[in-house]
Amino acid sequence: MGYQWVPAIIFRQTNRSHEMTVKKVGILTAGGLAPCLSSAIGSLIESYTSKAPDVEIICYRAGYKGLLQGDSFVVTPAIRDKAGVLKKHGGSPIGNSRVKLTNVADCVKRGLVQEGQDPLHVAAERLKTDQVDVLHTIGGDDTNTAAADLAAYLHDNGYELTVVGLPKTIDNDVIPIRQSLGAWTAAEQGARFFENVVAEHNANPRMLIVHEVMGRNCGWLTAATAVKYREMLDELDFLPESGLSRERKEVHGVFIPEMHFDLQKEARRLKGIMDEIDCVNIFISEGAGVDTIVQEMESRGEEVPKDAFGHYKLDAVNPGKWFGQQFAEMLGAEKTLIQKSGYFSRAAPSNAADLDLISTCADKAVDCALVGDGGVIGHDEDQGDKLRAIEFTRIKGGKPFDIDQPWFDELLKGIGQPKGEAVAVEHH
Repeated sequence: MGYQWVPAIIFRQTNRSHEMTVKKVGILTAGGLAPCLSSAIGSLIESYTSKAPDVEIICYRAGYKGLLQGDSFVVTPAIRDKAGVLKKHGGSPIGNSRVKLTNVADCVKRGLVQEGQDPLHVAAERLKTDQVDVLHTIGGDDTNTAAADLAAYLHDNGYELTVVGLPKTIDNDVIPIRQSLGAWTAAEQGARFFENVVAEHNANPRMLIVHEVMGRNCGWLTAATAVKYREMLDELDFLPESGLSRERKEVHGVFIPEMHFDLQKEARRLKGIMDEIDCVNIFISEGAGVDTIVQEMESRGEEVPKDAFGHYKLDAVNPGKWFGQQFAEMLGAEKTLIQKSGYFSRAAPSNAADLDLISTCADKAVDCALVGDGGVIGHDEDQGDKLRAIEFTRIKGGKPFDIDQPWFDELLKGIGQPKGEAVAVEHH
């Protein structure tokens, strides 16, 4: 379909590598789940066992929370022998949390540090106490940012720990990484989720089904999920004479943060479909329309909660519900069904393509760790997709999806949706 999955990521602490003796490494996973965390842990353990079997490995439970609290366990020979089992599972066996080390007030409020303590200092002292030479962080852009803050703090305070990470984000929105871990699997799983949900279209006349897909700032996953779902439809047989038609299982609209559209015009187009086939199915990114929805909520005097990183909590904003309400009235829908595939998708085990990508990245992560070369390893979009160590300062979240890619054009043409104008999306 035109997009490819390529190896992505590690973290850079400095702009040079140096010879060093690695005796002990730590691993943690952080942020939300993605279909790569368990596999990444297993791949790192396997790679160390193969390349440097004498290196001790510890895992911090529940991400940066475990690091702050000194909650860790040793990877035993028995775990090493069966590390491949982790590749068959989703989630993170060592646990995740959303902790921002520079958000002192939040860390104090949650009891992770005491009043007057600096979480960065507490984390650094823990790593010193545990005698960790390399810290592997597996997470998205927020995790990368936290790792960068920690690496900088350690460097400024004379502790040359190497931070080497494997980033995951199903949003596929890390700048300047071409492809992030777990995103392919998430698109495939989201399509499988909707493959069952779509059958609800015949549970009621004039049914509107809204499939909300994860993607706070980036519409890549929504678009890729829609493409993957339509590929599944291509493999099915239909019997229109009986009422079993592709048209009723089709995607009728795709709405993402990067694309402006006229709500009234789209409603008229979709109402025509509703009048003809008695149902409408739309895919939306969870970040689509958030600014508009937040403004509406605040105008009513509602306070919209935020997480530790300052992001609006999307379960409180609920874009799927908002879109459903807007379109339901204009389409004359008798019933509206809002379905979110995020938790189903992000907790899945890695598929074959992601496993290959993860294994490649884990091997590279270990190679870099053993020579003290920290940073973010990925195909650098700013340098001709060259696989290289990318400086921490260049890693950002919120990379917008390019709506001018041919495979996205083909998607919109295939479902008969006019292409809206691109809108500027702020990098976060």
